[in-house]
Amino acid sequence: MSDDTENNTGNTAELQIQVPQEVQRGNYANQLIVTHTAEEFILDFVLATPPAGLVNSRVLISPGHAKRVVATLQDAIQRYEAAFGTIEVKQAMFTPEPNQRH
Repeated sequence: MSDDTENNTGNTAELQIQVPQEVQRGNYANQLIVTHTAEEFILDFVLATPPAGLVNSRVLISPGHAKRVVATLQDAIQRYEAAFGTIEVKQAMFTPEPNQRH
């Protein structure tokens, strides 16, 4: 999940990442629903404001990429906690029910 990618010759090349202006603002999500098929993981980022919630972003990734995302998040959390202290996890007050067709 770095900004480098390996090409067919085994050399490392830098990948230029651009963030379109309409994406720069981002979307806040306080819930995540994860589903999968044999070929992909579907990540639905939800803004839950009980009694309802709204999927404000859906990201589809391959199983291999899902494992890389988990490893990258674990590394980032370890670095965050080393700098700022332990993150306390509270139990969610609202559990979204997936209402999806795939």
